[in-house]
Amino acid sequence: MNTREEPPYETPVSVNPAAANSSYGKPSYGKPSYETLSVEERTDRVVVTLRRPAARNAVNGRMVAELHRVCEELERAPKLLLLTGHGGVFAGGADIGELRRRGRDEALEGINSRLFERVRRLPLPTVAAVPGWALGGGAELAYACDLRIAGPNAVFGNPEPGLGILAAAGACWRLRELVGESVAKQVLLAGRTLDARAALACGLVMDVVPTERLPAEAHALLDRMARSSALALRLTKLVTDASGAHPVADDLAQAVLFESPDKEERMTRFLEKKGGRA
Repeated sequence: MNTREEPPYETPVSVNPAAANSSYGKPSYGKPSYETLSVEERTDRVVVTLRRPAARNAVNGRMVAELHRVCEELERAPKLLLLTGHGGVFAGGADIGELRRRGRDEALEGINSRLFERVRRLPLPTVAAVPGWALGGGAELAYACDLRIAGPNAVFGNPEPGLGILAAAGACWRLRELVGESVAKQVLLAGRTLDARAALACGLVMDVVPTERLPAEAHALLDRMARSSALALRLTKLVTDASGAHPVADDLAQAVLFESPDKEERMTRFLEKKGGRA
C-alpha cells in the first residue's frame, strides 16, 4: 500500500461554474479553440493531451465541454483515441473550486460521469497513456478508456471520501470491474493508491514502460490495433461492452463481418501468404 503524502489531488482553480453546460461551437480538430486540451488529428487516430499545467490538468467544466466536442467528432467520424496528460501528470483530479460550488442539482446532472460514459462508448478503442498522477476524476477518466499503459511514476487513486463526497463518475462500479472487488474497496474505502507496479499486477494497466518511451509505446499499441479491421474492432468492442453474455449478439456481429469486403480481402491475403493452405 502506498502512503505518499499530499498528492496533487484536485487543485482548486477559479473558473466559471457554468462552463460545463456551455457550448463552445461546432466541434473541429482544426480550430485552435481548445483552452484545456491539445488535440492532434492523424489519419487513423486522434491524440488528446489534457493541458492545464497550473492545475495539474485537473478536470474542470471547460475541459468537460471540450472533451465532449472531441467525443462528438469521434462519434461522427470514428478513429482510435489516445488520451494523455501534459507535464508528467495525467490529471490530478477534478476541480475542487467547482465541486465546492456544486449542489444536489449539479450532482444529478452527472457532469463528469456523463462525459466519462461517453468516452467509454466511443466506437473505436481508446487508450490512456498515464505518465504520473491520475487521481479522483482523473483516475475515473483513465478507467473509462478501453486500455491503459503507464509510465513508472503513474499513481491511481480515489480519495474523494476525504473530501466528503464519493467517486461518483464511475469508479464505484467501473474499478470493481477492472481490478476486482477487493482491490477496488482498498482504493475507494481505505484510500489506497496504486503505483505503476501495483496497477500492472492487478491488471489495471497492460504495461509499464520508461517515461521517455511512453508516447512511442502508446502509439505502437494503437498501430497494432490500426492494422486490424476497423469494423471488426468496432463490433468486438460493442459486443464486449454489452451487458451479460449473449450468443445472439456474437452471431449478429459476425454475420455483419462475414459479409464485409474487408473480411474477404484480409482472408484472401492470409491464404495467399500460406500458399492456399489454411
